[in-house]
Amino acid sequence: MSRKQVLLQWLQIAAGLLVFSFGVHLTIFANIGLAPWDCLGMGIANHTPLNYGLSMTLIALVVLGIDLLLRERIGFGTIIDALLTGNFVQMFGDLNPLPENENVWLGILLMLIGFVFMALGMWIYMSAEQCCGPRDSLLVGLGKRLPGLPIGVVEVLLWAIVLLAGWLLGGPVGIGTLISTFGAGLVMQLVYWLIRFEPRNLHHRSVADTLQVLAKGRVQ
Repeated sequence: MSRKQVLLQWLQIAAGLLVFSFGVHLTIFANIGLAPWDCLGMGIANHTPLNYGLSMTLIALVVLGIDLLLRERIGFGTIIDALLTGNFVQMFGDLNPLPENENVWLGILLMLIGFVFMALGMWIYMSAEQCCGPRDSLLVGLGKRLPGLPIGVVEVLLWAIVLLAGWLLGGPVGIGTLISTFGAGLVMQLVYWLIRFEPRNLHHRSVADTLQVLAKGRVQ
């Protein structure tokens, strides 16, 4: 592993997050309700001077801080994700020239297409093996501290808390929220089966591991 490879991987992470963010944008543009974290981001944007992108960046940085307190493995991919994803989604929203969608069936189709782009984006940036996003790390950290609960139950509880906070702040909740909660993972599994990608086979490097490469120029 060389410095050049690390820099190329950072570009790969950014490219993957761009694809992922376009998928998130489609789920928002669908206008049939948002996934829990997006609902929270919109809710915060409703009550602060921050737009959606900056609200999601703030949430990601707070979650990243919690990950550090939980001593979860953090890589540069985690940090890049926290800084770029929300702002990329905001960029797509600002550039979109189309009027707000009002058709429920078109909204469902847009949301499902969005899930595909999200899965492909995750494949691209996770393949750089510099760790996953802050929210995934939070889920893993909470799962370790609640060993009596299946990780799926922990995820549902986390989503429920986030969604409740977003709803109380006025974030959009609808049929798309339900579809996101149960459908995004299924679409991701289908996409990964088709492209034969297994995230559990990746060997992620922490920030410390990557800094070692940058300091020494090359490591095995």
